Parts: sequence; structure tokens; C-alpha cells
Amino acid sequence: MASETVSETTTSDAGTEQISRLRGTLFEGVTLGATMFGILTVAGLLLYVANDAIRPLSADPGWHLVFFLTLVVPSLALVTYFYTRDGKAVDVAYASLGIPVVGLLVGGGLVVLFIEIISAAEWLGLALGLLVGATLVYAHRRFRPEAALERLFVLLAAPLLAVVGIPALSVDFTFVTPVTRTELFGIAFSTPQLLPGVPDLFLALPVLPLDWMMLLVSVTLPAALVAGRAIAARRNDERGLVETVVATLVVVSAGAYVTPLVGLSSEHWVLLATVVLLPLGFYLEGVVRRREGLSGLLFPVVVVGGALLGAVLAETFGFAGPDPWIDWGFLTSATSTTPEDAGIYPALVGSVLMLVVIIASAFPVGVGAAIYLEEYAPDTGLVGKLVTLIEINIGNLAGVPSVVYGLLGLAIFVRAMSLGSGTVIVGGFTVGLLILPIVIISAQESIRAVPDSMRQASYGMGATRWQTTRNVVLPEALPGVLTGTILALGRAIGETAPLLMIGAAASVRTTPNGFFSRFSAMPRQIFSWSSELQPEFRYGVLAAGVVTLLVVLLLMNGTAIVIRNKYQRGS
Repeated sequence: MASETVSETTTSDAGTEQISRLRGTLFEGVTLGATMFGILTVAGLLLYVANDAIRPLSADPGWHLVFFLTLVVPSLALVTYFYTRDGKAVDVAYASLGIPVVGLLVGGGLVVLFIEIISAAEWLGLALGLLVGATLVYAHRRFRPEAALERLFVLLAAPLLAVVGIPALSVDFTFVTPVTRTELFGIAFSTPQLLPGVPDLFLALPVLPLDWMMLLVSVTLPAALVAGRAIAARRNDERGLVETVVATLVVVSAGAYVTPLVGLSSEHWVLLATVVLLPLGFYLEGVVRRREGLSGLLFPVVVVGGALLGAVLAETFGFAGPDPWIDWGFLTSATSTTPEDAGIYPALVGSVLMLVVIIASAFPVGVGAAIYLEEYAPDTGLVGKLVTLIEINIGNLAGVPSVVYGLLGLAIFVRAMSLGSGTVIVGGFTVGLLILPIVIISAQESIRAVPDSMRQASYGMGATRWQTTRNVVLPEALPGVLTGTILALGRAIGETAPLLMIGAAASVRTTPNGFFSRFSAMPRQIFSWSSELQPEFRYGVLAAGVVTLLVVLLLMNGTAIVIRNKYQRGS
């Protein structure tokens, strides 16, 4: 009797298990099919747009054959070998090729900033001012460690006074009777500037170094110090700092004398080398030291070598390449009434400047709010209920349509604060409000993911809450914070509706020369091209603008994915 019961139960369990597997298989197939449908649909749309922008069929068949044999076939063969024989080389191959590409994108943004907004001398003066302010803060902390209230004042005032100085005082006061509204007396006086800031003193020097030398000191040297400290920490060898700094300065300085011979200015070389060669060298040092996936370093050599060989062979045999809408002239020219002369450079500069405002405004506020909500805000009492209400509203604000934020920016920054319609600062603040809830939520998730045992261990060592947050929580949460911020910035740079509401220009022929200048951004310019009557604008020029915007977005999102995957593996 007992055996029959067991048999029936086993049969029933087996049947239940079979039905469960069937349902699971069907669900897996449906979800896989839906995913593939979405991916293929987006890929088809991107290929359609890229075909209009690049026009590959306008090239000779021989040109396609040459690049297929020199670039496509070797690259695919090498990738196949990595996936089948050396799995660790796959990440090395993609990273060693992707880091220079992303570095060129960042370097292009820096070049734009130093061409259109700030000079090398002004930047070095600003850096010296901040250095003086930081030195004063450190000195106060060193000699008066117990004066916490004073340190707060010094922390806020010292950098400001070092950069701005003590400005002139101007008073203009008029007393008016409240009833008759008649003027009784007025006071007006002003004082000269009491103390100029460090940047003003530096710019007043009779002789200044060359521009590339000032960039070497103010941009390359700090980056080399950061990379050197990281290399020294992971090698547990202090020589790594000296070796990194010396090697970086020697290579960049030598290149500054050579690159003008090939048509690249020394200033641009310093910026590009800092954001391309330094990160690449930092990554390669870790790969060589670990001796894992070294064969992956062949991939960028094969890709770059195949492209150069294909170009030489195509030129030798006289094969004409494609006639694309997107080329160097499109990226460096202003828009025009003729499609052949239209470019996206002013809109590209506007997007870069707007991104700078967004980073400077939304990132500190968002991360600071996340730190307070996760580390300092109480969970109980009236304040705890208020915090819960705030968190609910932050979640709701993340789903508000972007056009609503455009109206908010129009009401606050244009009408109330009179910052000017369609200016860079208004665009940055408005789009910064749009992504602020996303930055807060992503930062909260990253901070919440830090194990509580690390906090308790820090408290057990006698650290304060702020010391624990600064030295334990934030370093662990930083990769997740950066990932969420980069993804949010990718959304910000593609928004159009807020720019329409704040009055961003449909198209501009000159680049903005400051943060209070009128501007146009890439999505706004693309929207303007879509309403042109000429078919070349609606298909060719518009497609080139879309590809430019998508390349920026894909590189930003790819960077976020790489950062996330790297730190999830704990490497």
C-alpha cells in the first residue's frame, strides 16, 4: 500500500515537472523571440540610417573587396580564435581598441573647450588658484585640527578667494518712504579691488610659457599623478608613481615637438595624448603584469593595420571609396542652406558645453542627495516619514515627461531668474533637472549595495560617520555611481523637447563663446533638418547628424557597461 502511494506521488511529481519544463521552455522561447525582435528592429533602423549617411554603395566594388580582405576577414578570424581558444583575450581585445576610441571622443570635447571657451593660460591660472586654495585648507587642517567650524569656513572661502580674490565693494542704497514713495536720501560708493585672484596675477605676468607647456602642467601632470598613484597601489610599489609621471611627461613632451610636422598642433596633441595614451598605458600595464589575454593585444594592431593597408591598396589600384554625407567637413562646418555645405559643428559645441553644465550641476547635487538619504537621513519619526515621501517623489519624478521639465526650466530659469532664453546655462540646468532623479536613484542603489559589515568595521576602528562615508562607502560605490551617471548623461545629450521649450535656436552658424550665449544642440539641429523641404536635408544631412549623435551615445553607454562589468568582476 505504501509502495503504491509512493509510485502515484512520483508519477504525479514527474508529470508536474514535465509540465513545468514545458512552460519554462515556452516562456524562454517567447522572451528570446521578443528580445531578438527588438534588437533586429533597432539594428535594421540603424543600418537604414547609416546607409543614408555613409552611402557605402557609392564606392567601387573593388574598394569593398580590398577592405573585406584586409580588414573584415582578419578581424573576424582573430575574434573567432579568441572565442574558441583564448576567452580571456576577448576582453583585452575589445578594451585595447575601445579605450583609444572613447579617449578620442573625450579628447575632441576637450579640444572644443580649449578652442571655444577657455585658453591654456586661463586654465592654468584657474588650476593654480584652486591649488592655492587647497593648500590653505590643508594648512588649516594641519595646524588647527580641532577647529571644525573654522575648517568649514576655510573650506568654502579659501578656494573662492584664491580664484576670485577680494573683489571691489559697490554700494548703491536709496531710501524711499513707504507711503508717498518719495526719495529721501541715497548712498552710493565703491572701493577698488582689494586683492586680485591667483588667475589674474598669473595672467598679468609679462612672459607666459607656451600653450602646450601650460596644458602639460595643468592637464597632463594631474592625470599622470592620479594614474601613477593607482599603479603604485595595485603594484604595491612606490616606484610606479615616479615611473608613470616621468614616462608620461617625456612621451607627451616629445610628441609636442614632432606632431606639428604632420599637421597636428602641439596643444591638441597634449590633450589627445592625455586622454588616449595615458588610459591605454594604464590598462596595458595591468594586462602585461597579470599576463592574461596578451594575445588580445593583436586585435587593435590587426584592425588599424588592415584599415591602413586597405587604404593604400585602394589608392594604388584607383578604387574610389564611398561619398558619405558624414565626413570631416560635416563635423567641422556650420549649417548652411545648401545640403552639401551643411555641418553640425556649432550644435556639437553647444552639446559639449551643455554637458559641462549638466555635469557640474546635476552630479554633485544628485550624489550629495543620495549620500544624505542613505547614510544620514533617519528612518523613524517625523523626519523619517518626510524622507520616505521625498524618496517616493524622486521615483515619480524620474518618469515625468521631458517636456514638463522644459516648461519648468522656462518658468524658473528664463522667466524668474532671467538667465536668457535659449542660452547654454539654461539648457544645462533644465536638462540637469531632467536627469537629476536618475542620478539620485542610481547613486542610492550603488551606496545601498555596499555591505553594511564594511561600515561596522570602520566604526569599530573609531572612524566617524563622515570618515566612513568618505573612505569606505564612496570608494566602493563609485563604479556604480559613475555607471548610472554616464547612462543619465547619455539620455541628457539626446533630449529635444526641453530644448524646444526653453527656446534653443533651431540652427546657429557660430559657436557659443560662453555659457550665457545662445546655442543649438545636436538633437535640436537634427529636428530642424527634418523640416527642410530639400530631400537631401531630410535624408542625407539628417542621417549624418543622427549617426553622429548615435556614435556619441553608444560610446557613452559602452563606457558605462565596461565600467560596470569590470567592477562586478572585482578586477
